[in-house]
Amino acid sequence: MTRLARTSNALTQPAPMVADRYSAAARRRMSGPGLRTFSAIADTWGLTEAERMRVLGQPGRSTYFGWLAKTRAGVDLTLPVDTLLRISAILGIYKALKIVFQSDVEANRWLTAGNSGPLFGGQSPLALITAGTQDGLMLVRRHLDAWRGGLFSAPLPGFDDIDPIETSDIVWA
Repeated sequence: MTRLARTSNALTQPAPMVADRYSAAARRRMSGPGLRTFSAIADTWGLTEAERMRVLGQPGRSTYFGWLAKTRAGVDLTLPVDTLLRISAILGIYKALKIVFQSDVEANRWLTAGNSGPLFGGQSPLALITAGTQDGLMLVRRHLDAWRGGLFSAPLPGFDDIDPIETSDIVWA
């Protein structure tokens, strides 16, 4: 679907994408803060070094630690577009967990527990996140975005305090 620009009441040509969206300058501006935030989230979730590297798209070990050293030292770095997209997905997942769940304990329990939903196939959402594919990251992000947006999600045992409505609960006045 294309976005359409509106001038007065007439629809015109599709709005152009921001030309410098993936420029080196734009990526450099986002790379340090993005990687620092990713590291903090990975610490919160208890991700191992191997899981962190898989989430970031399997950079070489020396590359990964070089990025971290530069970020911690406040030195500019420019991450690849794929890595920034992966970090963006993690930020979206983290934000959605904060919105959907009342506490970090509940969010972490959902993140690490096996999930029988068709998207997860019995594995935990965290297993899908750390599998190393961008698709896995985006599936979990879209699932949580839909959930926080109010689309139906099946009740989760232990998370829902209200019993589902039964036919006998309906009162006709």
